[in-house]
Amino acid sequence: MNLVHAVATIVLSAALSLNAAADGLIAARSPRAVKPTMDKLDSLVRARGLTVFARIDHAAGAASIGSALRPTELLIFGNPTGGTPLMACAQTAGIDLPLKALVWQDADGQVWLGYNDPAWLAERHGVTSCPAIANLSRALASLAAAAVAP
Repeated sequence: MNLVHAVATIVLSAALSLNAAADGLIAARSPRAVKPTMDKLDSLVRARGLTVFARIDHAAGAASIGSALRPTELLIFGNPTGGTPLMACAQTAGIDLPLKALVWQDADGQVWLGYNDPAWLAERHGVTSCPAIANLSRALASLAAAAVAP
């Protein structure tokens, strides 16, 4: 393990409260509200040369039909460099690409940033030995850590 990777792992562990749920969702606590958290993630994604395909404000959608929903935003992003190797292992993974990140406020007012665990995606598509999974896992964990850093 090189020094950069070791430091990134320590920072990630210290900065995040990660929960890998049975459904494959990894969630990290954010110290900010939904919009500033998503703004930071959006900025980081673009700075790393990824394409943002869409940013969806689910609460605004709910409001448009007269319903209330706590702040909830979805970012859809990626690039062929990250997604193609996974689809080369299993083309069906294309249903889960581009990547997605959800930022939401829970009933207690805590804000979370969540994304699908690439290992869970690999299992879903029957390609647990796909080498692309490690790269996607590192990239998403790094983005999440930076987006929720104080």
